[in-house]
Amino acid sequence: MDFLNKILGKKNDNLTEKIFEEEKFDVRDIIAPPYVGITQDYIKLGDRFAKSFFIFSYPRYLNTGWFSPVIDLNVPMDISFFIHPVNSEQILKKLRKKITEVSSEIIEREEKGLIRDPSLEISYKDIENLRDKLMTAQEKMFRFGLYITVYERSEKELRETELTLRSIFESRLIYIKPALFRQKDGFISSNPYGMDLLNVHTPMDTEPLSTSFPFISFDLSSNEGILYGVNRHNNSLVLFDRFSLENANLVCFAKSGSGKSYAIKLEILRYLMQGVDVIIIDPENEYEALAEGIGGAFFKISLTSENHVNPFDLPVPGPGDDPEDILRSNVINLVGLLRIMLGGLSPEEDSIVDEALTQVYAIRDITAQSDPATWKDKTPLMSDFTEILESMAGAESLVIRLKKYIKGTFSDFFNQQSNITIDKNLVVFGIRDMEETLKPMALYIIMRYVWNIVRSNLKKRILVVDEAWWLMQSEDGASFLFGLAKRGRKYYLGVTTITQDVEDFMNSSYGKAIVSNSSLQLLLKQSTATIDIVQKTFNLTDQEKYLLLEAAVGEGLFFAGKKHVAISIVASFTEDKIITTKPNEVNERNIAKSKIANAKNN
Repeated sequence: MDFLNKILGKKNDNLTEKIFEEEKFDVRDIIAPPYVGITQDYIKLGDRFAKSFFIFSYPRYLNTGWFSPVIDLNVPMDISFFIHPVNSEQILKKLRKKITEVSSEIIEREEKGLIRDPSLEISYKDIENLRDKLMTAQEKMFRFGLYITVYERSEKELRETELTLRSIFESRLIYIKPALFRQKDGFISSNPYGMDLLNVHTPMDTEPLSTSFPFISFDLSSNEGILYGVNRHNNSLVLFDRFSLENANLVCFAKSGSGKSYAIKLEILRYLMQGVDVIIIDPENEYEALAEGIGGAFFKISLTSENHVNPFDLPVPGPGDDPEDILRSNVINLVGLLRIMLGGLSPEEDSIVDEALTQVYAIRDITAQSDPATWKDKTPLMSDFTEILESMAGAESLVIRLKKYIKGTFSDFFNQQSNITIDKNLVVFGIRDMEETLKPMALYIIMRYVWNIVRSNLKKRILVVDEAWWLMQSEDGASFLFGLAKRGRKYYLGVTTITQDVEDFMNSSYGKAIVSNSSLQLLLKQSTATIDIVQKTFNLTDQEKYLLLEAAVGEGLFFAGKKHVAISIVASFTEDKIITTKPNEVNERNIAKSKIANAKNN
């Protein structure tokens, strides 16, 4: 008995230990949903709904990338491809039998005098063509199954996603069905088990099967244009002509030192070789060496410079231009400039300025009725405008605020007739030495001068506005830059806007409009402070976001219309020597120039 009690006691102890033993958890308990329910047309996984579909019909022809719109949908989904090779001998036997049937039917219709059936003739040609390719091993046959499982948070969202899928596929004559009563099989088939439980296949040869490949790398190679860089996805060349799009505008966003100036200089150099004129507004005199290296013109703009631009200059009307419209547009732009110069205008002052501008041109016989060919010799100055204001009631404050621009140091820039000419293929306006507070005004005046040239003489041109945030600081400056970007295409002008201050640029309503009116965008390395704004603006994926954060110098994303690729900017040895901005190389170049100059003097 004692022996039995001991045994029973040990058993009871073991039972007690098992009852109170802590339950063991593994990874399946962590990832498994709290509930799984299977219905005829969906599966419920916890609070999520999953629905599986299969494709059962394809058109005669499939274009490359036909599956991309589905992959690009902002819907979580699993996609599975099942490709089962088919013995070519079996297919050839079936094709031989099928072509005999089709041929017999064609002959029978001819004997009966019936009109020809185009579908039979097309079938005959397709079968013969496929037989030839199979016999010469150019093609192989496969059974292809494509299954999709989408995930949503409600049955309503499932129905909406199903309608979206149907509209995408049916627009390409491709038809899908939900796996009714087989949702479990569809769910398993779409998961990476390698199990084809649905077993819904379509015969397909190699060529159409290759178009189903889901990972598409856009190719921006064309027969015209310039080399922008190398496609980092497939090492193809990114060749593009910005003038081939609906507009030729480009925006470039990048942090300091990421290679944006280098990339834009390279584009400028290559477009110059194609006969396109380039005008650059340069806040840091970075493009001076480029202008000197290729025989362009560099105009230094400052208060002490000998180069002057008259804000009151007018464009020469081109064919079909209405002189009255030109005068009205010029007055509106000058009001915008004066707002920047005077720190804003009240409604009353705005009206006075508008009237005074009209009068100052009229006194000089610059009207819609006068001969536009004589306008250039009669252009008024800022001092003439101030004299008109002095004779007007309520303009006392305006006159006082304008005096510093017509007398003293400021007058050398704001109250002089223009003495520069744009007769070179590359023209650079350097405003580095202009006082900081005057830079927005100088930018505005120079851009108005350039716009007048563009309107007067129609030809392919690129206007580069570096550090555009200077101009975006004022509402009128931002509005004028947007006007250039919007209207430039009518005059064969492409506007390139460069900035590193993305946040300030995008906070402006005009900044967003400039981006939307630019068919090309170049994004290089970004800072962590601005990457979220860039991602939202350009609708980037998380992978593209991290690509821009980790990009090396000269690497980024290049957008052209609806396509975009990861790009690496490359230059030849000679191009690099002309456009480099590395301080050590620039210093070496300057030393070499000094030696040459000294040798000439000696």
